[in-house]
Amino acid sequence: MFDKLDILAFGVHPDDVELGCSGTLLSSINQGKKVGIIDLTRGELGTRGSAETRDEEAAEAAKVLQVSVRENLRMADGFFQNDEVHQRKVIEVIRKYKPEIILCNAPEDRHPDHGRSAKLISDAAFLSGLVKIVTRNGEEVQEVWRPKYVFHYIQDRFLQPDFVVDISKYMDVKIESVLAYKTQFFNPDLNEPQTYISSPEFLDTVKSRAMMLGKRIGVKFAEGFITEKVIGIKSFDAFIQHTT
Repeated sequence: MFDKLDILAFGVHPDDVELGCSGTLLSSINQGKKVGIIDLTRGELGTRGSAETRDEEAAEAAKVLQVSVRENLRMADGFFQNDEVHQRKVIEVIRKYKPEIILCNAPEDRHPDHGRSAKLISDAAFLSGLVKIVTRNGEEVQEVWRPKYVFHYIQDRFLQPDFVVDISKYMDVKIESVLAYKTQFFNPDLNEPQTYISSPEFLDTVKSRAMMLGKRIGVKFAEGFITEKVIGIKSFDAFIQHTT
């Protein structure tokens, strides 16, 4: 029997979650929420490091973030598809942890895996609620489960957010979780090829994006999200409490 999670964050590559929504996860954990991370691939096509080093770095980042669980579905980096085989793998993990909210990659982005995985997760989240789709955990038939919301975190491209989350208290730890990926980001001690994300300036852009989003709600740092359905409220108290 697995513990139910409040939030399950999916990333197609190890470090996607750290870059895109780790501040929000840290804030949620601080509020008492149970949070987990699912990586779809091991990032084995990355120029720097290896699948094995990415495994180790993801485990270290999970410790920094203090998430309840982190799993890797070991899909093929660059070549996974949004088809029945891959959808069933995602459905199984959704039904296993029964999250109320799913966070996943941007619907379009510089890396083609990001948008493809966003649609895969979104489709699987819907299909997970259909009773005629039968999945098993070992011999046990899984209970159907459909999360209440699927939110997409914003990554490399600037996409207009539907809402932003204040992460001002957690920005330093967010960066610490990103830097757990020693082979991927700026590290003068490594003799690896230079990539788009390995320059020292790249992390400056991560901070700048968070500052720009924070400015829009009058805080220092924030992360942005796109929602697939309208978010409803029961009263204006939600806004009044936010501003006080």
